[in-house]
Amino acid sequence: MFTGLVQDIGTISAVECNNDGCSLTIETQMNLSLVQIGASVMCSGCCLTVVEKTESTFRTEASNETLKKTNLDACRVMGRINLEASLKVGGELGGHIVSGHVDTTARIISITPDGDSHRIEIEIPHGYTAYIAPKGSITIDGISLTVNEVTNDAFCVNIIPHTWAHTTLQYRKTDDLVNIEIDMLARYVANMLRIKDGS
Repeated sequence: MFTGLVQDIGTISAVECNNDGCSLTIETQMNLSLVQIGASVMCSGCCLTVVEKTESTFRTEASNETLKKTNLDACRVMGRINLEASLKVGGELGGHIVSGHVDTTARIISITPDGDSHRIEIEIPHGYTAYIAPKGSITIDGISLTVNEVTNDAFCVNIIPHTWAHTTLQYRKTDDLVNIEIDMLARYVANMLRIKDGS
């Protein structure tokens, strides 16, 4: 489990792909002495396993299924990636409960300055807006955010200066694909309502 509070922007230093997927080596300023081999790190919304590490880098592997369901298939050397180590028991939960299991990718429609902040509008694939509500939570590229507005096929979030400066959103542009994880609570509530209605 994670909180959606990005701890570092990592830099991809190596990408190696084969028939089984891709291996990513990521440079980071996180304290990797606290991250064990076999532990999970959220990489721009994807829960991935650390298979090797040094003092300043770790290597993880993404299967073909992960590459198909996320934007990791576009990873490249020197690319930036949001990082968060897994939540420890007793740790501060400052965002919301995030599993690191990406539901879908979604396209950025627009990025508009709004005072000191930035307003981002994102087109969501059909069927997902039922899980998204104004003032509810959503995870974008591993970042816990609050939804401002929802339409039939899109939603908007407001990015405060701190989040903009400390996540990869500062590098995003129109038409980029971002990883989306629906709020776990919204998913279970919607499922319970379907069961109640017999649908």
